[in-house]
Amino acid sequence: MSAVATAVDSHVVHGARLAVAFSGGRDSVVLLDALAQLAAPRALALVAIHVHHGLSTNADNWARFCENFCAARNIAFTSRKIHVPRARGSSLEAEARRARYAALADAAIEQVISIIALAHHQDDQAETLLLQLLRGAGPHGLAAMPATRRDGHGLLWLRPLLGVARREIDSCAAARNLTFVDDESNLDRRYLRNALRTTALPALKGIVPQAAAILERAAAHQGEAASLLDELAAHDATKAFDGATLNRVGLRRLAPHRARNLLRWFLRQHGLPAPSTARLAEILAQLTRARPDARVRLVHAGTEIGIYRDRVVVHAPPPPAYSVPWTGQELLSLPHGTLTFERTLGRGIAAACLSAARVTVRTRSGGERLQLAPGRPRRALKAILHEAGIPEWLRRGLPLVFRGDDLIAVANLGVDVAYQASGTAPSFALRWEPNAFRRPPFESSDQSA
Repeated sequence: MSAVATAVDSHVVHGARLAVAFSGGRDSVVLLDALAQLAAPRALALVAIHVHHGLSTNADNWARFCENFCAARNIAFTSRKIHVPRARGSSLEAEARRARYAALADAAIEQVISIIALAHHQDDQAETLLLQLLRGAGPHGLAAMPATRRDGHGLLWLRPLLGVARREIDSCAAARNLTFVDDESNLDRRYLRNALRTTALPALKGIVPQAAAILERAAAHQGEAASLLDELAAHDATKAFDGATLNRVGLRRLAPHRARNLLRWFLRQHGLPAPSTARLAEILAQLTRARPDARVRLVHAGTEIGIYRDRVVVHAPPPPAYSVPWTGQELLSLPHGTLTFERTLGRGIAAACLSAARVTVRTRSGGERLQLAPGRPRRALKAILHEAGIPEWLRRGLPLVFRGDDLIAVANLGVDVAYQASGTAPSFALRWEPNAFRRPPFESSDQSA
């Protein structure tokens, strides 16, 4: 198929490793077959990645079909089984999509692959545009699915079939005598996308036969408009954005429509989707009107948005309260990182103070006090952390070491004088390494199935 060859020649270097999201459905079968034909002359190493959602009683059969399909063609195959959360108020489709992209990304990274090909086609693009129109989306949403997109992990998501009509894919499958599986959920009209696919889009084609191609072109125009808005936001961010945080003063000085555009852009820089219109207005109001020292904690897409030193900051949510016993091990695993107790001499916590004692590592509960140096008063930990310039959200997860009910040390801050090691006495030096915060690898306006 020429569209696939064009996409490969434009974005995939000779001899590269290329992953294919392989569901076993007609579209992904046609894409994988087309790429397999191109692989040898371009020295491509193909890896098919199947995501087993477990949402259908046929899921095991689909996984076996995909494995057998690849084995018959000598294509490397890997499968990832995922659990799709069903949180109250969330869309099962959205959660499944998020989990699927995360699994595809993890598998590709594990296989040392930086490009993942997806089988979305022209009719999928038309459906996505209609779906976004019904959601009242702006230009970024109406741009629907990009033909290429590089995410925050450096992965390139490639859609070689995006300009190809469904009937062409059907013809290709028939001409190549390809077999595939059918997902019965695609006919379930309780899902808006399926209703659009089975009713609205066919009706539009009955009125305007080229409706899918026209809608695809409209999405491309919206993509250009979205790019212009991004350029405007980048201009407005010239002095306000430092690559991670946003100056609130610069945000406040903008006209409301430009401030909203900049905030959406800022969230995208962190790999986050834009909130709804109402939620965006609420976030903007709180960020711009809050006092410089106010505690702002806005939850959005698995992250928190806050203010620190008059700058807008996106950060990981703090862990829930925890209390973990320490029994002498060097590495202590906590819900959000690893605390190392390094055996050493004369620095950190005196080992003698920890022998024959109940030692726990836990979060702050309030009211803790600490004396970090001789001759200095015992002070509230809250005040010490504030003076140390540690942001409030980091304080909530900072590991505190207790001997019985006595606070003896705070990771990355210091040890109480009553428990400090001296001279060459055996001791434990603390080193705190929080887990890296991994956001979803493919968060955008993309609402693909």
